[in-house]
Amino acid sequence: MGDGAWSAELFEGHRARLRAVAYRMLGSVSEADDAVQETWLRADRAGADGVENIAGWLTTIVGRVCLNLLRTRERQREEPFDARPADPVTGPRDGGAPEEEAVLADSVGVALLVVLDRLSPAERLAFVLHDLFAVPFDEIAPLLERSPAAVRQLASRARRRVRGDGPPPEGDPVRRRRAVEAFLAATRGGDFDALVGLLHPDVVLRADRFVVPTPEPVTVQGAATVARGAMAATGRARFTGLALLDGSVGLVMAPHGRLALILAFTFADDGRITGIEVVADREPLAALDIVPLED
Repeated sequence: MGDGAWSAELFEGHRARLRAVAYRMLGSVSEADDAVQETWLRADRAGADGVENIAGWLTTIVGRVCLNLLRTRERQREEPFDARPADPVTGPRDGGAPEEEAVLADSVGVALLVVLDRLSPAERLAFVLHDLFAVPFDEIAPLLERSPAAVRQLASRARRRVRGDGPPPEGDPVRRRRAVEAFLAATRGGDFDALVGLLHPDVVLRADRFVVPTPEPVTVQGAATVARGAMAATGRARFTGLALLDGSVGLVMAPHGRLALILAFTFADDGRITGIEVVADREPLAALDIVPLED
């Protein structure tokens, strides 16, 4: 790896995997790309003479870079609860590629990114590297300055959070999941008629004052009115995915893998949606048990 051109070519062969690791660690395309670039700079400075497992070596470097970024992010989370971005979908970190961001979030799972974001930096590193990329615990341990046994415990704790230990799904989970999936698909596709068909004629949508934001909570009623409101949220729907919310099938919206709001649903006996609660207030969001729904 001594020649610069050759080393750059070799690095490019590992870029896709490194980017995949960084995206699952950080939940943001632009931050993942920055982490991969920093990994290249560090690897180029260090040189790889004597390194037998280039893939593993580069993975540990990108893991260390991401860990530092996560620790910085955790320190910055001490902002007041009422400090919120004006628009949670088109914030400054979009990096000019919101479509790619949305596709990647869908491929990984929006709800999984939300749960990963709730883990400590050490738990997230241990889970992502071991459970998602099969990095042995003894290779992760030096990054966290802990024993392999301690790292195993971190990954186990994270795994329980990802799988969830809340109540079982309420009602008819298969039927309700299909209704929520159809609601999300119709919202993403801008299919007004399909949305109206999923909603009870007297459906009520309630949004807390942090969703828009507004001085007071917002309540709207009627299938056509609620469907028109959903049409205005097509952009947000790109960063939305299914999850169990305290045991009920719902939706989480999380641009850059960070929970912005949830939609909780109630249903009539015929499966149509009778109520939608949209919550963006951070305090109730923090108390929710969120579990990713697998395909």
